Amino acid sequence: MRTANPALRPEIFTQRGDVSYGTMTVEGTVMKTGLMLLMVLLTAGFTWMKFFQSGGNPAAVSGWMMLGLFGGFISALVTIFKAEWSGITAPVYALFEGLFLGGISSVFEAQYPGIVIQATTLTFGTLAAMLIAYQSGLIRATEKFKLGVLAATGGIALVYFTSIILSFFSVSVPFIHGAGAFGIGFSVFVCVIAALNFVIDFDFIERGASSGAPKYLEWYGAFALMVTLVWLYIEFLRLLSKLRQR
Repeated sequence: MRTANPALRPEIFTQRGDVSYGTMTVEGTVMKTGLMLLMVLLTAGFTWMKFFQSGGNPAAVSGWMMLGLFGGFISALVTIFKAEWSGITAPVYALFEGLFLGGISSVFEAQYPGIVIQATTLTFGTLAAMLIAYQSGLIRATEKFKLGVLAATGGIALVYFTSIILSFFSVSVPFIHGAGAFGIGFSVFVCVIAALNFVIDFDFIERGASSGAPKYLEWYGAFALMVTLVWLYIEFLRLLSKLRQR
């Protein structure tokens, strides 16, 4: 089974490990996702407060943001390739990611007051809508659906990676980062693809639970959902900031 979320590799829920501590359940995954959200809020609150206590100076949080960005990236890689460690690495990922999100959110909030609550509402509203659509059968995670989302996600990743590489040579890509019609349209497209990843994540986790996967994969499933949540939240911030610029 294919999935657009790199955290949910096709073979991850088919592996068999020690089930003496129980097996994976959807409820357990939901609970651990909630715990990871609390961890994100904890460290996000730290960088958020530092930014505004400094009078809105980005330099006050830039170091913490970089620590969160690279720490989150490394812990995510470890989690992906060592799923059996996810009980430790997934919470570590959440703590690091919170540092980054708190910093970037405070910077956006200083420029566009009210944007953070809007992005947060849109993110969790989208999560709820995708869950309802999935449970009602309105959207089904068929193989064609998964392949389509996988292709779109890979294309977006390639565009972003190329943009980052070009930035090292002082070359910008104004069409996707600008506030013009194309830039806004691109952001809307990315938000839609990120949202569709939820459907695939739900399906994958449900299959893992029904197959009797080891208990530690609840943390792994929660980590996978957090990856999609973080991506969608950042994309909503970008989209809303473009709309504000117009």
